[in-house]
Amino acid sequence: MGFFDKLFKRNKEQQEQKEALDAGLQKTKEGFLNKITRAVAGKDTVDEQVLDTLEEALITSDVGLETTVAIIEAIEARVKRDKFVSTSELSRILQEEMAAVMGSSGNLPENIFAQPLPKKPYIILVVGVNGVGKTTTIGKLAYNFKKAGQSVLLGAADTFRAAAVDQLTIWSERVGVPIVKKAMGSDPSAVAFETVEAALAQNVDVVLIDTAGRLHNKAHLMEELSKIRRVISKKIPDAPHEVMLVLDGSTGQNAIEQAKQFTAATEVTSLAITKLDGTAKGGVVLAIAHKFGIPVKYIGVGEKMEHLQIFHKEDFVDSLFSLK
Repeated sequence: MGFFDKLFKRNKEQQEQKEALDAGLQKTKEGFLNKITRAVAGKDTVDEQVLDTLEEALITSDVGLETTVAIIEAIEARVKRDKFVSTSELSRILQEEMAAVMGSSGNLPENIFAQPLPKKPYIILVVGVNGVGKTTTIGKLAYNFKKAGQSVLLGAADTFRAAAVDQLTIWSERVGVPIVKKAMGSDPSAVAFETVEAALAQNVDVVLIDTAGRLHNKAHLMEELSKIRRVISKKIPDAPHEVMLVLDGSTGQNAIEQAKQFTAATEVTSLAITKLDGTAKGGVVLAIAHKFGIPVKYIGVGEKMEHLQIFHKEDFVDSLFSLK
């Protein structure tokens, strides 16, 4: 049982989710913990050599240079302040500083899907490049919102790829929620407009709108997303209420580059990081949360619908230190 794990009493569902998180981060923590163990081997106190080795462990786990420096500097400040810090205390301090560096991420209610919505219909525009798991994430979000008692409507505004519309249709049938779609090549903003129009007519709680994942022409992407936002706001002035960027965690530093591109192209308000199971690059979650200051709301740690989890940074860090 890890440091943070001891602070929380969990019900059965929460415990199952924590176990799935532990399993999903297995590859990341195997390499990470081995490096930390080597860093403190034979040492009684946290000295410069320990910190240098710890810095290397963080960077090679895709935490990234900028975030690693922030963590190491925070630990150095605590060592200097407390005068004597043993290597046995280092694990606790490191976990605390790793959680702290993620800022506003991971502070969501335990079951955000069942929480009262700030607006109705609550419009979520989902963005991200092709292949990151964007459409799958939408399907899993729809499942979780519906399971929590919310009515859901999907909008297939990625009309650039026929496969995207087909895939979202499959998810709508699997989850049992309606979908608004048009033929391939249709104007994405027209699909978005009709989706919001239908949501208002049907008194829907949550609307999830898929968008095209092209990044090769940033100006075109910005223009398309801006047009979608404009037409949505004609029906609901303050919509979309959330713009969620989906990133593939298994791509490591490439996910950070994608986040740079999308945050430059449109106002992103939340993040979902997928495919953390089966990769040793899970440390990129810390880098993304720290660098962009945009809350990470969800992480994907498996293929099942239940494996899209609400992100809790203490649980995430705890799982990195609880090697099975």
